[in-house]
Amino acid sequence: MTLFAAQRIMRLMDDCSFVDSALLDELLTSLRALPDAYAELTPLGPAAPSHSPIDAQITLHVGGQSIALLVEIKKSVFPRDVRQTLWRFKSPQYRLEDTMHPMLVAESLSPGAKEILRAERIGYFDSGGSLFLPVRGAYIYIDKPPPKPLARSVRSLFSGRRAQVLHALLANPEQWFGVTEVAARAQVAPSTASDVLTELERFDWLVARGQGPGKERHLRAPDELLDAWAKQIVTQRPPALRRYFVPGLPSEPLMERLGKTFEMHQVTYAVSNEAAAQRYAPFLSGISQVRVRMLPSTHSEMAMASLDARVVNEGANLAVIETKSAGELLFRQNVGGVWLANPVQVYLDLLRGEGRAKEMAAHLRQERIKF
Repeated sequence: MTLFAAQRIMRLMDDCSFVDSALLDELLTSLRALPDAYAELTPLGPAAPSHSPIDAQITLHVGGQSIALLVEIKKSVFPRDVRQTLWRFKSPQYRLEDTMHPMLVAESLSPGAKEILRAERIGYFDSGGSLFLPVRGAYIYIDKPPPKPLARSVRSLFSGRRAQVLHALLANPEQWFGVTEVAARAQVAPSTASDVLTELERFDWLVARGQGPGKERHLRAPDELLDAWAKQIVTQRPPALRRYFVPGLPSEPLMERLGKTFEMHQVTYAVSNEAAAQRYAPFLSGISQVRVRMLPSTHSEMAMASLDARVVNEGANLAVIETKSAGELLFRQNVGGVWLANPVQVYLDLLRGEGRAKEMAAHLRQERIKF
């Protein structure tokens, strides 16, 4: 790039309000890397809608034509933001010539926001390098992993105490609730519950009514929330297992004895994976192993000794997932005298299982979770 061209671009950027020059530079680099394409930052044309918050205009030469990209820059974009933008694009006042295309550029675009923009054929670009541009004579779609800040934010939403809030919501997906109520259900601080609810609203998974302390929320899309959680869970390492063999007992009698023994020793636990799913929604003819989530303690050690459970490397019929807090066992259910992890937790655990575990997960979701 010549010094004159660089100075010209800087002047154009200075003339635009709310413009992130680094993002624009990344976008220009990506567009220029396309086959037989060239892009340059240009002044807003007289036909551009003056009432719209356009931050910059890029002229793209591709497919034998010149296209004006009307760029709106944001820090982060979630489905709620996209719906507001689409409403503006579709308003009668927002009229564009055939050679003009609106485009959202952001440091981060959530997966849901990208999906909506693609469905509406609105261009986008984020700092991770994802690019979508459906223009006449060219269809450009480059999908890359989300930027690290967004990826970290999404991961944290589905882990630790924040995950307890999600379990509380999904356990009662049709109810309206306030911050204090959901915090009490999830056994977290009201500030943690408030942070999670705010994030869920940004993803458009919640709807709200009222204002101030009386504000209530309702899960608009529990299925979308669970889908997003499922996508996250399969990217994580399965939890570490302690494997045992309890002699002389197949899975069903083992669960019965386990329930009585753990109750006798006051052990807090919840059976998960295939054994729990089989009780919630029978699917397989037989289960070879019982997996249980359990808080480690001297009581649990005594219970395992009472079961005559022996540590093994192979041939285990009992596996223990040691939980870090009682919050991981919230919303467990007693079925036939045995405590089972809540159906959503069982579903998520199955997604990281082996063999036919994923089939069983799909069956459990259809028959028991039902969203």
